[in-house]
Amino acid sequence: MTIQEGDLLWTPSPALVQTSQLARFMDWLREHRSLDFADYAALWQWSVDFVEDFWEALWQYFEIDSSAPYTSVLNERVMPGAVWFPGARVNFAKHMLRKGQRGRPAIHHRSEIRLPTTLNWEDLRDQVATLAEAMRRMGIRPGDRVVSTLPNTPEAVVALLATTAIGAVWSACSPDFGARSILERFQQIEPRLLFAVDGYRFGGKDYDRRGELAQLVEGLPTLEHLVFLPDLDPAAPRPTPRARLWSEVMSERALRHEDFHYEDVEFSHPLWILYSSGTTGLPKAITHSHGGMTLETHKVIAFHANQTPDSCLFFYTTTGWMMFNFMVMGLCQGGRIVLYDGNPLAPDVERLWQLAAEHRVTMFGASPTFVQMMMKAGVRPAQKYDLSALQSVLLGGAPASPETFEWFYREVKQDLWLTSQSGGTDVCSAFVGASPTLPVYAGEIQTRLLGVDAHALDDDGQPLIDSVGELVIRKPMPSMPLYFWGDTDHRRYRESYFDVYPGQWRHGDFFKVNRRGGCYIYGRSDSTLNRAGVRIGTAEIYRIVENVEGVQDSLVVNLDLPGGKFFMPMFVVAKPGHALDAAMQARITRALRTQGSPRHVPDRFYAIDAVPYTLTGKKLEVPVRKILLGAAPEKVASRDAMMNPAALQYFVDFKGEVARWLEGDGRLG
Repeated sequence: MTIQEGDLLWTPSPALVQTSQLARFMDWLREHRSLDFADYAALWQWSVDFVEDFWEALWQYFEIDSSAPYTSVLNERVMPGAVWFPGARVNFAKHMLRKGQRGRPAIHHRSEIRLPTTLNWEDLRDQVATLAEAMRRMGIRPGDRVVSTLPNTPEAVVALLATTAIGAVWSACSPDFGARSILERFQQIEPRLLFAVDGYRFGGKDYDRRGELAQLVEGLPTLEHLVFLPDLDPAAPRPTPRARLWSEVMSERALRHEDFHYEDVEFSHPLWILYSSGTTGLPKAITHSHGGMTLETHKVIAFHANQTPDSCLFFYTTTGWMMFNFMVMGLCQGGRIVLYDGNPLAPDVERLWQLAAEHRVTMFGASPTFVQMMMKAGVRPAQKYDLSALQSVLLGGAPASPETFEWFYREVKQDLWLTSQSGGTDVCSAFVGASPTLPVYAGEIQTRLLGVDAHALDDDGQPLIDSVGELVIRKPMPSMPLYFWGDTDHRRYRESYFDVYPGQWRHGDFFKVNRRGGCYIYGRSDSTLNRAGVRIGTAEIYRIVENVEGVQDSLVVNLDLPGGKFFMPMFVVAKPGHALDAAMQARITRALRTQGSPRHVPDRFYAIDAVPYTLTGKKLEVPVRKILLGAAPEKVASRDAMMNPAALQYFVDFKGEVARWLEGDGRLG
């Protein structure tokens, strides 16, 4: 079939609508609050008009466990600075672990290194209790920072939950990050404890990270404890004499979950720290709260992902992406999650579908880029695998095209709740996404999530319908960050979200809402690069590239092209006496892979004479990206405000190269 954007592809059955978690909540509102809503649109409108009533209803519906009563729901509707549920004392980990039933699986783990394993709920809870109590004996206290470079394994889940169970603050980078990138993040938050691994295997190739680990130990002067997991080589020696093996810590004094005491903390106590991409300097240390994420988790996992104790959630991720946190959040309804540590295309491109069939996954997570690879490889999952348990697909990481939707209904399953969502690290959740009670239209995100007052605004701050504007959240949400760690005067926080529309959150996406409430994301409106769902800051790339021998200056952009393709060219100014030859390109590529990650490597290199700058010394990344996508130069860049106006002409002439890339066999982003 050939479909167009907006074509109706799927309608939920009456049985699904009536038994959904969302319908149960609407029934509860009718019984306990005398609130009767005809449909999702009416429920959403109430949730954003009466934000205090909505979030208090969630508190009561999900029976949030607090050791002290709250004095109000929201002190004042202000952004930033909203104070939610003052007086309450909660614990995130307690709520993630309370619903799983003994004897039932909690985590299925598959890896390129280990044999398949399954962790039951009672084992997960006992391991969290054992590790949490061991951390207390190390002297880790509420508010202390605990960091990790563990891969996507059960140990990482246990470490996150144990850290938050005692009120310490969790933060993680995946082991494929270079030492410099990790230090730029962890040095900001001054951790006391590090969980680390000796290496990892990806696509059959082993990567020893003990050298990088030594740099971390050297570069983190506040570090007092190192817990070491020799995953790649079980016989690997301790990296430092004081390092303790994971196995030693876990066997020293086992503790039953029933004997463990969670540390209840203030609603606004820091839970974990995620990182922005570092576009305008060091990555921002985005700090979320125990209470905010506890409420947001229950809302999005129950109502918008429709997870139940019988559900099985699988989204391929690394521990450095917020989707790892989302997978942990997926435990809150007592179901199962699947973790995979390895190359999603190895030993063949069907690896994730094999896992989905093996574990009878009910919600499968994928990026549109992954689907493009499936399409290119001719993969047809429905013809090879038993996907009878599969109920829904969650698309995330980038805007999804109508062709992506079409592929799922043609090659995976016709009766499929296919959802696309957008939000991200900033709130560790979504602003727009799914509802099991709504139809699915090609290329369209189903709806704005409950409690999210999202609109497309024009330059004057007026809401738009059926026109593209800036994605703006007009009322506070509990899952908005508390602050950026170390940003004592909150200047970077305000500049990041509130400098364009004062008192309203500007997210940095181009956004459209149509008349039925369907949503479209058209990419970033700032200069952040989005590679396969991972946001990468240009400043982070420049810090690596411009230290490479022979490089004087550089500029990089990522282009979202039709058909779900991406093109990330890098433009390099060579120092006098050097040239952008194959040897220099190899040096740049090697530096980006080792100090950043494979996603930092551009698709192609181009030699230029000069990078265009503003008079204040900023690279014109956004104007260059818009020009390469077809915008008129005079519409996106003022030559009078440029330090070197002639430098822009190269990019005006470069547009033909983009067209050739699109028409050719360009590698997908």
